[in-house]
Amino acid sequence: MYPEGVPCWIDVQLPDVEAGKRFYGELFGWTFKVAPGDGAHEVWAYLPGIPVTSATLSDATPPDASSDTPSDAPRDASAAVSSDVPLAPVAALVPKPDGRMPTVWTPHFATPDAVALTARIRAAGGQVITPPTPVGDLGVAALATDPEGAVFGLWQAGTHPGFGRRHEPGTFAWAELYTRDTKAANAFYAHLFHDALFGPDADPDFGRAAVTEVFPAEMPPHFLVHFGTEDCQAALGVVTRLGGRVQVPPFDTSYGNVAVVTDNQGASFALLQRSAGGDWREAPQEEGREGQDPDDLRLEGDEGREDEG
Repeated sequence: MYPEGVPCWIDVQLPDVEAGKRFYGELFGWTFKVAPGDGAHEVWAYLPGIPVTSATLSDATPPDASSDTPSDAPRDASAAVSSDVPLAPVAALVPKPDGRMPTVWTPHFATPDAVALTARIRAAGGQVITPPTPVGDLGVAALATDPEGAVFGLWQAGTHPGFGRRHEPGTFAWAELYTRDTKAANAFYAHLFHDALFGPDADPDFGRAAVTEVFPAEMPPHFLVHFGTEDCQAALGVVTRLGGRVQVPPFDTSYGNVAVVTDNQGASFALLQRSAGGDWREAPQEEGREGQDPDDLRLEGDEGREDEG
């Protein structure tokens, strides 16, 4: 299973799932099936590859999807359907139950115990929107916010561990928290997901930045899901052709070239073209500091645990 605090799944709430299938199917080469046991017409998106199951995941090391299939695996829908290569789940498209709800991509963090983690979220100043709820034998889901209101999900795996492929074109590549209070965010997430951020085997694939670094000051705190792409400019052309919009033109980060877009229904996400030879982004840093010592963040998390006790 994915270790606690690692992004293990993403979903998007859409008013029109069929339109979403057309958009993301052409943009990323995804194919779709109704989610296992789902009666509300949630669909899962797939790419060719070896599906990651409970038997193929290590407790200590998340799967390296880049080694599952050749880099030239078919990406168009017809090739994927006709291939004998099994399909690996990469995301979910969910019909919005209420038109007043936001159209948004949400990252879900792995946990071995959703009940215990939601209790820690409340104790640390966050809120639980949806308490831990069994999803058949797939796992247990919950939805929460941090103290500033940024929404994220939790996933306690059953038969569905999460991503079958990630960290490559057309799949989840990064999640960035845009927040107004970076110090509070450091303390909250270091407290919740200490080992995922600072453990001996930590390889974080989410970080944080001030909202105003990219967005207007009035933008509420939120997580922005990033998808990998081999050519950011070409992907932007496809987005606009399919009815999406470029929200923030490409800009450089320490982990690659990023552009923020919306799909044809208004859901925001980012496209990430990794820097040549670049690494995934380092752990969250204090604003204005070149390289914050991770021990500073660890202390902030430890102080939160002491206060809780």
